[in-house]
Amino acid sequence: MQRIHEYSGKIKGVLDQGLSEWGIFAIVVLVGLISFGLGRLSALEEARPPVSVSMAAAVAAPAPVAPGGLVVASRGGSSYYYPWCGGAQNIAEGNKVWFDSEKEAEAAGYVPAKNCKGLEK
Repeated sequence: MQRIHEYSGKIKGVLDQGLSEWGIFAIVVLVGLISFGLGRLSALEEARPPVSVSMAAAVAAPAPVAPGGLVVASRGGSSYYYPWCGGAQNIAEGNKVWFDSEKEAEAAGYVPAKNCKGLEK
C-alpha cells in the first residue's frame, strides 16, 4: 500500500513539472491547429455554390399520356412497345402505328418487344 502511494506521488510530481513546462506550449499549438482547421472549413463552405430549387416544377411535370392507344409499333418493324419504352421513343412520328390492346397488335402481326419491361412473354 505504501508503494502505491510512493508511485502515485512520483507520477504527480512528474505530471506537475511536465505540465508547467510544456502545458502552455501544448495549449498554444492546439489552439493554432484548431484555428487553422476552422479557417479551412469556412473557406470550403464559401466556395460551394448555394443550393436552389428553381426548375422543380418543370422537372416534376407529369409526362403526357400517349394519344394513340396502349401500345405502339413501327410500320416497318415487327415489335410493339408501350409508349414509354425506349424503342417506342425512337420511332418517327410518321411511322407510328397505334393499337388499343396488345391482342390487337399481335393480330396485326407484331410481337412483344423483348427490351420493354412488362411485355416479356
